[in-house]
Amino acid sequence: MANLQGKVVVITGAARGVGRALAQAFAAAGADVAIGDLREADAVATAKEIAAKTGRRVIAVGADVTRIEDVRKLRDAAIAQLGKIDVLVNNAGWDKLRTFLKTTPELWDKVIGINYRGVLNTTYEILPHMVERKQGCIVNISSDSARVGSMGEAVYAGAKAAVIAFSKTIAREHARDNVRVNVICPGLIDTPLLDEIKGEEFGGKVIGAVVNAIPLKRLGRPEEIAPLAVFLASDEAGYITGQVTSVNGGLTMAG
Repeated sequence: MANLQGKVVVITGAARGVGRALAQAFAAAGADVAIGDLREADAVATAKEIAAKTGRRVIAVGADVTRIEDVRKLRDAAIAQLGKIDVLVNNAGWDKLRTFLKTTPELWDKVIGINYRGVLNTTYEILPHMVERKQGCIVNISSDSARVGSMGEAVYAGAKAAVIAFSKTIAREHARDNVRVNVICPGLIDTPLLDEIKGEEFGGKVIGAVVNAIPLKRLGRPEEIAPLAVFLASDEAGYITGQVTSVNGGLTMAG
C-alpha cells in the first residue's frame, strides 16, 4: 500500500460503510484522519477504534455536508487538531430507489444536497487551504450510475454525474496550484445503505437483477474501494488528475 506518512486526510461520511473502510485504509497507510459524519456518535466510535488499532491521530466531527457551517467546523477542527489538510475525500452519499415520476421535489433536494452540494461545500471551504499551500489532493466518490445511468436512480445518477464534471473542472482550474482531483465510481457495494435500499420491494428487485448481471457475480466490499483512494492520494499518483475509475466487478466497462 502507498505510504501516506505525515499526511492529513479529511473524509466525509466515514462513520460506516465505504467511508469507514476509507478511514481505516488511510490511517493504516500512515495518515492522520478527520472523520466528518452526520452520525456523530458512530463517527466518534469509529475514530477511537481506528486510532487504537493504527496509532494514528483520528478525530471525529459531527457534520452535515449540506450545511456549509458544519463543513467549516470540520475544516477548522482538522487544521486546529491535526495541523493541516493534505487530502479531501468526499464520500458522503445517500439514495432512495424510485422511478423518476414517483419521486418528489423534496426527495430531489435531499439527494442533490447530500450527493452534490455537499461536494461543493467541502471543496469551497477546504480547497483554498490547499491552494495557499500549493499542494493537495481531492478524491471524490461518485457512482457507476453517473457513467451509465441506473434504474430508479435518475436524480442520484444526475447528482453523481455532476460530481464527475465538477471534479474535472476543478482539476483543470487548480493543476497550476499542484492540486489533483480524481473520481472513483463504485458499483454495488455491500454497505448499510445498500441494505436499506434492498429492504424496500422495488429496491430489492432492482438490486437483485443488477447483482445477477455482475460478471464477478457478487457485491463489492467497502475495503475494495479504499486501496484505490489511498493510491490516488499518494505521491505515486502525482501525474494522475481529472480521471474517473470504476470499481464494479465488471458490471460496466465504460471507456
